[in-house]
Amino acid sequence: MRGADQKQEAMFSYVSPEKRVPREHPLRVIRGMVDTVLKEMSPRLARLYAPVGRPSIAPERLLRALLLQIFYSVRSERLLMEQLDYNLLFRWFVGMEMDEPVWDHAVFSKNRERLLNEEIAEAFFQRVLRIAQPYLSDEHFTVDGTLIEAWASHKSFRPKDEKPGGGGSREANFHGDRRSNETHQSTTDPEARLYKKTKGSEAKLSYLGHGLMENRHGLLVKTRVTLAEGTAERAAALAMAKKMAGGKRLTLAGDKNYDTRDFVRALRRLRVTPHVAQNTTNRSSAIDARTTRHAGYAVSQQKRKRVEQSFGWMKMIGMLRKVKLRGRQKVGWLFTFTGAAYNLMRLQRLQAQAET
Repeated sequence: MRGADQKQEAMFSYVSPEKRVPREHPLRVIRGMVDTVLKEMSPRLARLYAPVGRPSIAPERLLRALLLQIFYSVRSERLLMEQLDYNLLFRWFVGMEMDEPVWDHAVFSKNRERLLNEEIAEAFFQRVLRIAQPYLSDEHFTVDGTLIEAWASHKSFRPKDEKPGGGGSREANFHGDRRSNETHQSTTDPEARLYKKTKGSEAKLSYLGHGLMENRHGLLVKTRVTLAEGTAERAAALAMAKKMAGGKRLTLAGDKNYDTRDFVRALRRLRVTPHVAQNTTNRSSAIDARTTRHAGYAVSQQKRKRVEQSFGWMKMIGMLRKVKLRGRQKVGWLFTFTGAAYNLMRLQRLQAQAET
């Protein structure tokens, strides 16, 4: 018997969002980890707000909503609010009731500004790592860097000594001009630098994101964003390695870009064994058979490629291919927070594998 196509304008439901989300849904595990992290961060978050005045959006809800924006690649705050309006899964994860009105996208963005600092992102990142402690290696690591395209166009890259409004018709056509970071600067994002990662590739206004990965399960343990400069990758790698080194022997894998004598020498001073790929193109490598003859070197070369998976996820899913924030500090916040989101996804899968 064919059922009737009944239309009902109003609906009363006695089923809570908690019961509508399947027990095996991956976000359930992530929600539990996020709630633990946010509970620990509550005193730190409280210091960001005045004790009196009109209540704002709870920072816990803001951070949960931002995680959803990363997990589901929601490209704007306007679309995120639209999803929160009718998506029960989103409402449940953020902690909203079924009939609770959503925020205006401009109000959400304004409240979010308070959390856009690297200290909050780093605190969230480190607390996620505490949960991940049973899965982390404390001896073997990999370092790498990736290009993050800035939210600025080539036409904004103007001479530093140019007077406002003095560009004339040249503002529309910059071809043929010699431009460099020493003489030019973006008027949209002054901290962005013109940079290309490889020979023959297009130079773009960019930042450099750096990640330090542990080799056991491919979890990120350190993140950093720097200005896009020629030696920034090796300088950031040394800074992150120095924080990890504490008298215990470590290994640090990397690609051929890190095979320089100064970098290898600096690692050895930190008691870190350089397991970087040998660069023998028209030159001799900075590491020799004393390092490469060990089986651990071959394992590091195999494991180091997994760091590209984290960068790929952060760019494709986390939408970091072209960041929509301006300034190194805000870009650094987003890079670290997206790295924490990547770790949460990895932890959920690792826990699911351990239960099977």
